[in-house]
Amino acid sequence: MAEMQLLIDVSEELQNKLGTSMQDIRWNKRSIYKLPASVTVLNRTAYRPQTVSFGPYHYYDDQLKRVEEHKHRALYYFLRRSGKSLELFLQSLNEVVQDLRDSYDQLDKSWEDDTNKFLQLMILDGCFMLEIMHLATAQSYETYAADDPVFSSHGKVYMVPFIRRDMLIVENQLPMLVLYKLAANIESDGRENEESVSRLILNFCCPDQASVSVPGKCLHVLDLYRKSLIQEAPNRKRHQTRVRGGLHKDVNDTVRSAAEINEAGIRFKKSKTKSLKDISLHHGVLHLPAVVVDDVTEAVLLNLMAFERFHPGAGNEVTSYVFFMDSIIDNERDVALLHSKGIIQNAIGSDKAVAKLFNSLSKNIALDPDSSLDLMQKQVNAYCRKPWNAWRANLIQTYFRNPWAILSLVAALVLFALTIVQTVYTVLAFKN
Repeated sequence: MAEMQLLIDVSEELQNKLGTSMQDIRWNKRSIYKLPASVTVLNRTAYRPQTVSFGPYHYYDDQLKRVEEHKHRALYYFLRRSGKSLELFLQSLNEVVQDLRDSYDQLDKSWEDDTNKFLQLMILDGCFMLEIMHLATAQSYETYAADDPVFSSHGKVYMVPFIRRDMLIVENQLPMLVLYKLAANIESDGRENEESVSRLILNFCCPDQASVSVPGKCLHVLDLYRKSLIQEAPNRKRHQTRVRGGLHKDVNDTVRSAAEINEAGIRFKKSKTKSLKDISLHHGVLHLPAVVVDDVTEAVLLNLMAFERFHPGAGNEVTSYVFFMDSIIDNERDVALLHSKGIIQNAIGSDKAVAKLFNSLSKNIALDPDSSLDLMQKQVNAYCRKPWNAWRANLIQTYFRNPWAILSLVAALVLFALTIVQTVYTVLAFKN
């Protein structure tokens, strides 16, 4: 009887919490996540903002309080340029305040109870983000003072790079709806401003990829940045090597490094685009996108993978890419090979540091066995298992690496042919 009563109590409690409709579940609205200690324990610095806090998760961090005064100045100039009152923006965000709250998966009760405090946070952080992106991508600094510590040429050099890094932290996101609403109240055409905001973010986060198209509505800055990294060129054909007999999973199928793959007959070449999905194996050539490895690469990739891990439906393209690069990079020799082909652009120093970075990124991360790059790895291994490919690669590397080796081979073949001719004539003369 006690077990039956317990079952009834649990059923009633679940029904009260979940309701009769599963559509009331909030997790399908979440897009900004508080990471558990099991994820951040290996590299706490990578998942925490270092300069500025966006959103509620790190609002109370004393180390980030120095920027708060700059947010109020950004709000002042934002309102001054827009010619609109603060009440108008508050009213606009108040219409979607619950959607904004639902974007955070672990929101402290104080933010839930105090709507005015939450809206003030959204407006201050949203205006600061728009102002810093606008001024960093523009040539003039409008009404800001020339010696402004943030919104000036000085700030562009000493503050903007660190703010850009913090804007790509998974816990440090603002719902994109905040930026859309703020921009929509400046101009009349809200749809147009959604595209202009996205383009502003791309120009700020990816200044060297001006040709990347706007991927449409996104959840936040990190989501938009991720989509720009995996965007493929339209109408681009993807080549894949067909392997006879199919691709089967072999427990003894070892993952080869870049140097071993090269020795087995596969050449490396830089892809035509920088999309992380632009990886293909065609006629013994493995095409890989060029990637710049600098001081923020580790933090950005870790946060992108964390977002893919905790947001259902986001995809696994970045995680798959990191796994693939980790599998072909064992040491500095592999990095040097990829660097010589223009695939890795090393901006952190030694090749050994780059190898260590990629080897540490995939710890405690699960890989989807059905990912396209898992199939690519099998194709690479299947190609490397064929002896003829290795023999041909060894022949090319030994005799066709430079003109003198080619001339030596040609001379040897000519000498061998003349020796055969001389032998034939000698035999014929002997018979006669």
